[in-house]
Amino acid sequence: MANWSDLPKALQGDVDTLSQLLESDTQLKAFTSSSAITRTTTFGIRSSGSDNTILFAISNGSVKAKSGSAKDALFTLSAQPEQWEQFFKLIPVAPYQSYWGMFGMNIKQKGIEVEGDDTAFSQWSHVWRRVLELAHDAHCGPMKEDEEPEPKFDHLTGRYVYLDTPVWGRCKTFYETSGEGKQQIVFLHTAGSDGRQYHGVMNDERMRKRCTMYCFDLPGHGRSFPSKNLPPGAYTNTEDSYIGIIGAFVKTLGLRKPIICGASMAGQVCLAVAIRNKEIGAGGTIPLQGSEYLNMERQWHDRSPYVNQSLFNPEWVYGMMSPTAPHANKQLIWHLYSSQAFGIFHGDLDFYFGGWDGRSRVASINTNQCPVYMLTGEYDWSNTPEMSQKTADKIPGAKHKAMEGLGHFPATENPKKFVPYLLEAIEHIQKVRSESLSTMRLGND
Repeated sequence: MANWSDLPKALQGDVDTLSQLLESDTQLKAFTSSSAITRTTTFGIRSSGSDNTILFAISNGSVKAKSGSAKDALFTLSAQPEQWEQFFKLIPVAPYQSYWGMFGMNIKQKGIEVEGDDTAFSQWSHVWRRVLELAHDAHCGPMKEDEEPEPKFDHLTGRYVYLDTPVWGRCKTFYETSGEGKQQIVFLHTAGSDGRQYHGVMNDERMRKRCTMYCFDLPGHGRSFPSKNLPPGAYTNTEDSYIGIIGAFVKTLGLRKPIICGASMAGQVCLAVAIRNKEIGAGGTIPLQGSEYLNMERQWHDRSPYVNQSLFNPEWVYGMMSPTAPHANKQLIWHLYSSQAFGIFHGDLDFYFGGWDGRSRVASINTNQCPVYMLTGEYDWSNTPEMSQKTADKIPGAKHKAMEGLGHFPATENPKKFVPYLLEAIEHIQKVRSESLSTMRLGND
């Protein structure tokens, strides 16, 4: 049995396999092959209480491992022995699927510490994340990721529409639609991303038969044009701007009592939609990864002149996913978060981190008029199932369910697993609305 108090000794049987993986891994090669890397950078991983460290030397096109001392590293990722033991399980439980999850934000754990140069830790986040994945593979074998066949046909249609919005002004906005079902549903993407997150759901045959689906990109995101009211880098999101564009989209397209569904910051705004439903006219909301308030320590590397946000932003969110999600879907999330303009992700987090505060308001939601069914992936360490459940408990008539094998991006990570939860939520909302309408008719008789 491995003694995790000394990390080099615990992994000494994996040294040869790890060295082979470091040398052959195409992802690591892509991350390190650059003539801009003119000097070797060394980082380490160790168990707290021990100076015995696994050192990784990064140079142009390669990463090499050896044992040594933390003093020889520019930065070192430290954790308690029992925490490393959890990380190196065959399939780790949350939040041990990534060092970011272990490091925590609203889940703080003693013993997790980044020692040394914090800026370098962020600058090289893409490399140390991949190295830790390869170390896990060397110890446990390749991660047993779910498989998801790619559909033969795509059923989405995209177009542009001009929306008049508060704060951002008149914006040329891209949206996509699919399906022919009676129930209209509008999907909202996560912070710093775009509607491509929902392609798996919007191509799902079950959803296409049940719903007519819409998803739009916020201004400056994906294929939508940026706001003319703000210069590059100055984008920010607020409750009023977010509610305003959702209402403008519903009104402009002539939607009637659509369900509003979104994850992360979009999960939070789904609760705001339920509170301010007279402005939107929604027929219900499905907040994914949502809660009344997030009390989290904010970092600023996503808007730093010293850190490449195209590398840092996708790495920061990558560890919020289920480790068993299909590989192509995890890579899609990485790509989406690497492709947005400077400051977009940070500006969205203005809303996610404290800009949204429903603590004194969610109890006022009328779930007869706007039913609320919350869903939260078990692997999300940013907005946990426990946080969502506490919020649902404050809303009379609201429902909440934790989703097994899913994380912060359930619709993208594994649509096949996610859609049954989504259909259950839709059915609940339709049932509540039907019962409410029947009660209203009886009251009028």
